[in-house]
Amino acid sequence: MFQLDDEKIKRLEEKAKDIRISIVEMLIEASSGHPAGSLGMADIFAAFYFHILRHDPTKPDWQDRDRLILSNGHICPVLYASLAHSGYFPIEELKTLRKFGSRLQGHPDKNFLPIVEISSGPLGLGLSQVIGMTLADKINNNNSSKKYFYCFLSDGELQEGNIWEAAMLGGKEKLENLIAVIDRNNIQTVGKVENVMPLEPLEDKWRAFNWNVQTIDGHNFKEIIEAVESTQKSNKPSIIIAKTIPGKGISFMENDYRWHSRPVSKEEGEKALIELKKDNA
Repeated sequence: MFQLDDEKIKRLEEKAKDIRISIVEMLIEASSGHPAGSLGMADIFAAFYFHILRHDPTKPDWQDRDRLILSNGHICPVLYASLAHSGYFPIEELKTLRKFGSRLQGHPDKNFLPIVEISSGPLGLGLSQVIGMTLADKINNNNSSKKYFYCFLSDGELQEGNIWEAAMLGGKEKLENLIAVIDRNNIQTVGKVENVMPLEPLEDKWRAFNWNVQTIDGHNFKEIIEAVESTQKSNKPSIIIAKTIPGKGISFMENDYRWHSRPVSKEEGEKALIELKKDNA
């Protein structure tokens, strides 16, 4: 990775704000979607697409690229915004989110947008898929250059049993180039995660499955990047539990579970954009 200094952190913060602005603009146009999780993960996506990932927008099918799998596909606005701001497609196309015939479906779909690594919608499947991809790479013994397989998960989807079956297999196979990031924002559709189905002690559970585990501030670029760099040195699969604020950057959305999937009206969206653009200024 390139050296991380104050100037680079400032550029990443600016990218994250641009991504958040695009997310709100998309959701206003679509009149539907998932604001809270998308906004909460903008810093992590900015860190990955503009510092961590080895990728090339001019060659999206480059064999030696890192793979980023979004398991909780409902936060695809942040994925689409990151791809557009990285140069994979025009930023103007973001406003076609969820429109009939758009490449930008309400959940990522490779049939519409082949540059995404997987189609995702049903929760709990992404970790199994990325473990399959990592195992295939290991079996093929492709040593041309080491690539990393990243999987983004929501904390709510850890309530799915399939996650823990995948965790067992990942730990058994010691997939050292597999790194998963959990969006620990503690909300889901009907309320707080810990009230719906408690997950704690979350670190202990992953360690019991033989994963390397650490918890970070999901809005601190230094912590995000240093966590990834340290996990890349592990001899086992890694979990990064990223504590995030759902609706980050918009005062009336932050930490309110009702914004998990609530549509953003034009008036609410304009109010949100004023906050975000004021911060940018």
